[in-house]
Amino acid sequence: MGAKKVLLMYISSVSGHRHASLAIQKALQEVDGGVQTKSIDAFNYTNPFLEKFINKIYTFVIKTVPRIWDYLYDNEDVLARVRKTRSLIHRLNEKKIKELFDDFRPDIVVCTQAFPCGMVADYKRRYNLNTPLIGVLTDYAPHGYWLNEFVDVYIVPTQEIKRKLAQRGIPQQRLRALGIPIDSKFREPGNPAEVLRRLGLDSNLPAILIMGGGQGLGPIKKIVRALDKLRHPAQLIVVCGTNRSLYKWLQKSKPLFTKPVSVMAYAERIDELMSISSFIVTKPGGLTSAEALSKSLPIIIVSPLPGQESLNTRFLLESGVALKVDSFAELRSLAEELLSDAARLEKLRERAHAAALADSAQKSAQLILSMIGGPRFNS
Repeated sequence: MGAKKVLLMYISSVSGHRHASLAIQKALQEVDGGVQTKSIDAFNYTNPFLEKFINKIYTFVIKTVPRIWDYLYDNEDVLARVRKTRSLIHRLNEKKIKELFDDFRPDIVVCTQAFPCGMVADYKRRYNLNTPLIGVLTDYAPHGYWLNEFVDVYIVPTQEIKRKLAQRGIPQQRLRALGIPIDSKFREPGNPAEVLRRLGLDSNLPAILIMGGGQGLGPIKKIVRALDKLRHPAQLIVVCGTNRSLYKWLQKSKPLFTKPVSVMAYAERIDELMSISSFIVTKPGGLTSAEALSKSLPIIIVSPLPGQESLNTRFLLESGVALKVDSFAELRSLAEELLSDAARLEKLRERAHAAALADSAQKSAQLILSMIGGPRFNS
């Protein structure tokens, strides 16, 4: 028998789904250096035009009419109506999927987003394949687009999600509550003093990390303006992602701020930024939230998007690891309180540490490798 081959699929190059896929890929290499892996953007591979179109539509909807996304997300009526459309898209992409399977010949397929998972499940059904398929949920709430009898195993973030999926008909033996897979570097303690020195930051000032996901979404300008008015000494670190207009605005505005503001585009070492920060102000994407928890970093949630982020917010608030504000005045007041109350901040850190599952990628990798040539669970 040759080297084990694992095909990993996600969508969007700046998404948390991609980061989860890459985290699992890295963990697979750490667990078994001989394994062959391929991680691909399913949309870009099967239909680049469709990827660009869908990304533009999605970005437009969540920015301008988020209520529509709230209606579409995990709506059983919508799910039933689009089933034929999804099947048509799967059929249109079938040739490329067949080419991929014929060329790489995977022993197992791992999908960190529901669309490629459904596409591969459909392909398995049509061609009567027994290649095991794993779906990896990267948000703290399940939705109906994941449900498919041809998915062998689901890796889910929490026992609560495992219970909810079981209630929706997924057999218990196909569910594994292993957490959201994140890069192993988030498990490393790091050297905050060295990071501060390298980035040219003031070691005597508490740092507040501000993020809006890979695309730099959310009211980041207003967040910066609000925190710039803090009475408590602080410095701000803003990660803009692919949002070039935000990056340019912040760079241009830096001389006008009263607080030191460090502006970054797409930072590779988010783990280092988290290790030097007192707390993070962000929208609650699944990966960002899991990464923050692994670094014992308290989370302040501002303007969560409808759908998955609203459900992530509910989980984080119920777990006691995050705080949510509904206005920028409230944000400024809360930040002031946290910076002035070390005991409260430490309590939030302890809760975050307790809720973290920082070894999810490693446990996922072990499960994936154990399933190659092993039992199937979708019968």
